[in-house]
Amino acid sequence: MAIRYHSRRPVADAPWPHEPSLVALAEWADFLVVIAAGGAGTRHLVDGAVLGALGPEGFLVNVSRGSVVDEAALVHALVERRIAGAALDVFEHEPQVPAALRALDNVVLLPHIASATRETRQAMGQRVLDNLALFFAEGRLVTAAPLD
Repeated sequence: MAIRYHSRRPVADAPWPHEPSLVALAEWADFLVVIAAGGAGTRHLVDGAVLGALGPEGFLVNVSRGSVVDEAALVHALVERRIAGAALDVFEHEPQVPAALRALDNVVLLPHIASATRETRQAMGQRVLDNLALFFAEGRLVTAAPLD
């Protein structure tokens, strides 16, 4: 499977080609996997234009934050078959999942489990053990969180 990516700027030495825009990436892709931080800067990053560029054979996979995808535009694209389908484990207005999405046969809906891999869970458990060991040995943590 060929892979390309889009980000605000190309990543030096990335093994994949960088696309200059999200629309360009969607035009190229069969599967557009969205992995982006939430917030004002990425709200509705995936909009009607991106979905239109993805096209009737394209699939959207969103494992980032629900606010990144314009859910109304997504429902419209799915209902009109402007994209082939979507897989979502985040939603724009969580915990509510729109009835329009639940009624569709070209969408897969899951709770937010994108990080639920064996390797990720093992790494999380190891990080807890590493934090405990360092705390009891030196009184500090590997991954300290600010308390204020």
